[in-house]
Amino acid sequence: MKLIQKIVFFFEMRSYGVCEWWARKLGIRSTKVRLGFIYASFLTFGSPLVIYLAMAWILEHKHYFKLQARKRNSIWEL
Repeated sequence: MKLIQKIVFFFEMRSYGVCEWWARKLGIRSTKVRLGFIYASFLTFGSPLVIYLAMAWILEHKHYFKLQARKRNSIWEL
């Protein structure tokens, strides 16, 4: 039973950030995004689950994907 609790805890702490991130970007409630993922999973036989897990991984490691912004010189500094 402890293994199941660890798995549930992992998904509660880590993977729900995807729906919250999408909801913030789209300006809607996160519950609507979660329901959208659930309905899409039933209609397409679980393929959005793979997309969801990929987005969770990217959000967890987003510091690797950020481009470093170079400081641009203004015309007055030339």
